[in-house]
Amino acid sequence: MEQTTFFQQDPRDIPLATRMRPRTLEEFVGQRHLLGEGKVLRRLIEEDRVSSMIFWGPPGVGKTTLARIIARRTQSEFIDFSAVNSGVKEIRQVMERAEEGRRMGLRTLLFVDEIHRFNKAQQDAFLPFVEKGSIVLIGATTENPSFEVNAALLSRCKVFVLQPLTEDEITALLRRALTDERGLAEQHVSISDDLLRRIAVFANGDARSALSTLEMAALNGELKEDELVVTEATLEQCTSRKSLLYDKNGEEHYNLISALHKSMRNSDADASVYWLARMLEAGEDPLYVARRVVRFASEDVVLADPRALEMAVAAYQACHFLGMPECSVHLTQIAVYLSAAPKSNSLYVAYETAAKDAREALAEPVPMQLRNAVTPLMKDLGYNKGYAYAHDTEEKLSSMTCLPDFLEGKIYYRPTEEGLEGRVKARVEEIRRWKQAHRK
Repeated sequence: MEQTTFFQQDPRDIPLATRMRPRTLEEFVGQRHLLGEGKVLRRLIEEDRVSSMIFWGPPGVGKTTLARIIARRTQSEFIDFSAVNSGVKEIRQVMERAEEGRRMGLRTLLFVDEIHRFNKAQQDAFLPFVEKGSIVLIGATTENPSFEVNAALLSRCKVFVLQPLTEDEITALLRRALTDERGLAEQHVSISDDLLRRIAVFANGDARSALSTLEMAALNGELKEDELVVTEATLEQCTSRKSLLYDKNGEEHYNLISALHKSMRNSDADASVYWLARMLEAGEDPLYVARRVVRFASEDVVLADPRALEMAVAAYQACHFLGMPECSVHLTQIAVYLSAAPKSNSLYVAYETAAKDAREALAEPVPMQLRNAVTPLMKDLGYNKGYAYAHDTEEKLSSMTCLPDFLEGKIYYRPTEEGLEGRVKARVEEIRRWKQAHRK
């Protein structure tokens, strides 16, 4: 229990987002797919059948608040546990306390914020207590739990995905804050619906960010008679640059590069430019984007347009020379070029198919005709026997087999008719027909 002091904090000094934290399910805004009437999580809470779970979602969507509501609704002791400043020792101390409570018939709800920051040993420390029911574990993470939470712990938890709040939901929260006694009611803040909507858009689904922005705008509002007026100019000062949802090491990083790659593959130049801008404006390293573009040139265009790889490498070099913001135009150029280019994944498929065969036959010996006989002994053993030097023939071709015997006749490269690859296809098929006709 929190200790009282002679020096009580003025409620007005507590951040607005904290003061307006919902206390009940009825006050909670958003996540209707989980908490709407008859939805799975709401039923579990109302029927007091809550078990260990993971809340996965972006910042400011109510993960901590929902855990507190669940603890209050299910009459459980709530322990807020941070991964930032806790180790295995602290975990065991809390677990011992929870185990004592269990023996006395008390239930402990342990909320672990940023559970993805715990290492394997720390996560493993929860396992025995989760299994025997000493605690109900609720972990919160902004990262994909499939990658960040141990499989053993994840298998014992139900994962609930929390979504960013909609503009309407955030706007409703802001209106409540203006009239609620815990919020800004006493300050008589005057702000137009249009400006509230702007704050909601700026927040990008983050309720905490929206409430913080409203509070800042109110603090800088113009005092007119008995009210604080928030003007457009005031709000612009508080929202000078939109904070984009982006973590260069997190899931959104991979989501955005995936969106760029798939937009180019789908020949959508407009979408490609948009996703490129999303990444660069959020602070992504342009060289990372350029490297991915180089990969795309050979994975999705290849010989349908052989110049694609040249231009992708040139774009990478331009980014290396100039850096941001100047190199943004070079990346835009190559993104549009690759979007418009004819597409072929023939080389990607060829390698993946060959790689599968290679993995299954790593110990298969190289055919004798392909081995160099660099010593007399090796020559005596048959190294290089049967090798045909193609340049010695009129056609510059030989019927010699270059694959292992068990793969003879296997075809990996299947060119398409797209772009210039059509020419390559004609030549490859001509060579295959010749070899087939001249093989003994």
